[in-house]
Amino acid sequence: MIQITAHMRILAAVEPVDFRKGIDGLCAVCRQKLESDPFSGTLFVFVNKSRQALRVLVYDGQGFWLCHKRLSRGRFVWDFHCADGRVRALVARHLQMLLWNADPLKITAAEDFRPVSKRNVKI
Repeated sequence: MIQITAHMRILAAVEPVDFRKGIDGLCAVCRQKLESDPFSGTLFVFVNKSRQALRVLVYDGQGFWLCHKRLSRGRFVWDFHCADGRVRALVARHLQMLLWNADPLKITAAEDFRPVSKRNVKI
């Protein structure tokens, strides 16, 4: 079972991927286009051209997990474009929202980390 946790490194490929590729083909995309090591434990997210399906690839130390989600209706609403045109870093809550077909960039949520200052602590 894959658990998406806050400390995971998550990268989303900006360009759509041909989903006829299996694990080996997606590993090649990770190395060549995303310039990342697929054995690093990073969770990679891919979308197909029609944006009706997502694939998640991750190595857990023993082998690869390849998860596939296809929507029965509609398309994933989030636009994957970013400045560098190759890969976009995500945080765990963004991926969780994306898997439920919500746009993580339009939903406001609390920050991941808020330092506690001594002034705000009451003893």
